[in-house]
Amino acid sequence: MDLWAPIGIALVLAIVPLATTIGEYHLHLLILMLLWGFVYTSWSVMGRFGLVSLGHGAFLGIGAYGVTLLWNHFGLSPWLGAPLSIAAAALFALVIGWPCFRFRITGHYFALVTLAATEIVRLVIVALRDLTGGSLGMTPRTALAEGPVSLWALQFAAKEVWFYIALLVWLGGVFVWRAVDRSMLRYALEAAGQDEDAAASIGVDVTRAKLTITLLSAVMTAAGGVFYAQYQLYIAPETVSGIGISLQIVFAVIAGGMFVQLGPTVGAVFTLALSESLRVAIGHTIPSLDGLIYGFLLVLFIIYMPRGILGQAIALAQRRRLVPATG
Repeated sequence: MDLWAPIGIALVLAIVPLATTIGEYHLHLLILMLLWGFVYTSWSVMGRFGLVSLGHGAFLGIGAYGVTLLWNHFGLSPWLGAPLSIAAAALFALVIGWPCFRFRITGHYFALVTLAATEIVRLVIVALRDLTGGSLGMTPRTALAEGPVSLWALQFAAKEVWFYIALLVWLGGVFVWRAVDRSMLRYALEAAGQDEDAAASIGVDVTRAKLTITLLSAVMTAAGGVFYAQYQLYIAPETVSGIGISLQIVFAVIAGGMFVQLGPTVGAVFTLALSESLRVAIGHTIPSLDGLIYGFLLVLFIIYMPRGILGQAIALAQRRRLVPATG
């Protein structure tokens, strides 16, 4: 069932642009939901094992800015720039993760290290304003002057094209989550989460297992940054890097359901619906209101709904099925 659920959702969504007259705005929201659902799934691949990272904004930013800088300043196609940017994010994750796992820096200490890492990336982006545009952000050089499609630049004027790309990217992220959930790596990480010494005594290479899942999560997140930059054609430190994005990722995953396959996707739908509702109802009259609401809701979810929206719904459904059986 867990295999066919995302496939069924993908098939239904694939029909939407063909069978309905969906507007540009609603199609844009669907694309963002799928891209952010992929990014949030990338975090939950790692976070569900107790490796709470507050530094995924760094990987997202490296992916987005890397592919854009290589295209703008060197003319390197995203087909070549994306692998290089993702490799840079993986290297950064290795530099951060290996010392932490080698010397058993876990829990809130690991969270603080990753938090510092994402802030370092944001400050570097802002400091290199001659290359990155600083806090004003930057726009990838357009290649759509001669037509609505540029495969070399990975730019498409039609949102329908990006919708199907985002749908495939999201489906790939869900399948990776499922593959990890059914692998021996999951059991190794769960054992290490309970007791690292006991896990090591039965042959689990704890450092290798943690580093593997961290690199996988970082690579997926950087890939999400690449697709986000190519779709939006505008990036800024506040939108793809820094503490704010890292906390948004954590909040969305916890809100949707960290331990459920489609939980991060539900979190993407919830957070995007919340942000759009706040934008329409309040606008930008109250600065940082969305961050305040996210923080307040995060506390409520952790206390009263730790399983998240989808996790709680599944638990209630299972409970209702058990009641007649026990009766």
